[in-house]
Amino acid sequence: MVKTSEVNPGYFHKVVDCQYACPAHTPVPEYIRLIAAGRYTEAYMINWESNVFPGILGRTCDRPCEPACRRGRVEEQPVAICRLKRVAADFKDEIGHLMPEITVVKNGKKIALIGGGPASLTVARDLAPLGYEIHLYDDQSKAGGMMRSQIPSFRLPESVLDEEVDRILNFGIHRHFNTYVNSMKSMLQSGYDAIFVGTGAPRGKDLTDLPGRWEARTKVHIGIEWLANVAFDHIHKIGKKVIVLGGGNTAMDCCRTARRLGGEDVKVIVRSPFNDMKASPWEKEDAMHEDIPIIDNHVPKSFVVENGELKGMYFEKVMAQYDEKGRRKLIPTGEPPAFYEADEILIAIGQENSFPWIERDLGIEFDEWGLPVIHEKYFSSTLPGVFFGGDAALGPKNIITAVAQGHEAAISIDLYCSGQPLEDRPPAQVNMYSAKMGIHEWSYDSYVTTDPRYAVPQADKSQTLRNRKLEVELGYDLKSAFLEAQRCLNCDVQTVFTDSKCIECDACMDICPTNCITFTEDGPEQELRMRLLVPALNESQDIMVSGPLKTGRVMVKDEDVCLHCGLCAERCPTAAWDMQHFLYNTAKAGQSCYV
Repeated sequence: MVKTSEVNPGYFHKVVDCQYACPAHTPVPEYIRLIAAGRYTEAYMINWESNVFPGILGRTCDRPCEPACRRGRVEEQPVAICRLKRVAADFKDEIGHLMPEITVVKNGKKIALIGGGPASLTVARDLAPLGYEIHLYDDQSKAGGMMRSQIPSFRLPESVLDEEVDRILNFGIHRHFNTYVNSMKSMLQSGYDAIFVGTGAPRGKDLTDLPGRWEARTKVHIGIEWLANVAFDHIHKIGKKVIVLGGGNTAMDCCRTARRLGGEDVKVIVRSPFNDMKASPWEKEDAMHEDIPIIDNHVPKSFVVENGELKGMYFEKVMAQYDEKGRRKLIPTGEPPAFYEADEILIAIGQENSFPWIERDLGIEFDEWGLPVIHEKYFSSTLPGVFFGGDAALGPKNIITAVAQGHEAAISIDLYCSGQPLEDRPPAQVNMYSAKMGIHEWSYDSYVTTDPRYAVPQADKSQTLRNRKLEVELGYDLKSAFLEAQRCLNCDVQTVFTDSKCIECDACMDICPTNCITFTEDGPEQELRMRLLVPALNESQDIMVSGPLKTGRVMVKDEDVCLHCGLCAERCPTAAWDMQHFLYNTAKAGQSCYV
């Protein structure tokens, strides 16, 4: 095989599984080490640089980093990365003096942001310090978008949301709240140098074809619209018997909110099997903890209305069959239809984009699903100067993805307004330096603890179910935060091998606790993976391969199971192994396009 290139930042970035899986590529082990050291403000700022909303995401993130965490490969539970992010937010000091300075003298360029959600706010945060005049339009009375309208206060307190949203708005952003933009043509004629669309996916899917849907319309609500009405205090109660249709996180928010608004018998009924539901496992757990049953494998067939009054719904019972490629098909079981009573029904079966305000003769192309045709890296539309991001760009996803897209769109807007090609993008910032402080001393804690994941405490259910604004999760205290942070394996402290120093004594191979190091004959990758001391079966993670050693053999290390414990570097008599901190920060608008 070709020798592993240590100057290729992509190789080592991939080894930091949690950061690699994060859409915004937050340097996870770096901020977790700072939390363990009690440096919460610095940990917060590292988060803020990349993900913009540490306090919000520390409570609500979909956590793509955690399934990637290599701690989950050696025991059942990964590091509680998301909840440690909240620790940084909860215990930070005042950070106003650490914010970028916003110049009074602007650069002469005006940018319109349509929609006040996480993608637009990220663009504002990146461009305002560069001297752009930013105008934000939103039809709500406050910014935040779906973070404000769709995430209940018992998960995300309004004070946390306001703090992190207002921090960006205070960058001199011109605010146009309670303003619905009804014409893109009008915006294009308003003198803006670029326009960013971050309007989300505001239309909830419905079941308009089911019998009885319109007869029951006063008692059937679209989930995201109902949540927004609750958030803005337009709705304060619901019937005692409630059915929530859908299996995603919105359905979980709907059912838990319904419990707090008077629902005594609240059920979630979903088409798919329980394990196939789109809701995050912890969201399902929280719903069931609040005495909400989840009834799976039930397909809605009709609404039952008698004398103009909703009585409930009929469902067809199904079972899932999977083909050899894992594709699912729902097969009726042949059992009689199941009837469930309901006073009110919440439909939370998905969301769609809606752009009735964008005229179709402007040069902005749309695909067959009504989505704008967007460059997936630059987030530019087919009309120069118009950019999209977040759910409005490539369909509904989550907050952290919207942030990542906002960063990329901000780079594109900056390049566009500067007259530079959109492909002339700045590179990521990368640095590596030795963590060695002595023969057996490192500048990080290399001890691998065997502690299981620490649970995050919750407020008493008897209290939280009576107050929809009372936060359920209490967050870690500092002792638990330290212990949980110690579970991190420091995957960004990389093993670096210098083959010219190796005497092939095999000491590193002998001491490695996971048997991930092998000295063997070279060969093709697939064959080499199977000849290791322990076969490297996870092909999604690379193997490190040295150049030819003095015997003609090569050193091969399976990155997939390495614990970054440093024992190889401590044991090596010639210092052929070194442990080096690897820092990777994604590019931001305004950075040079040259290394």
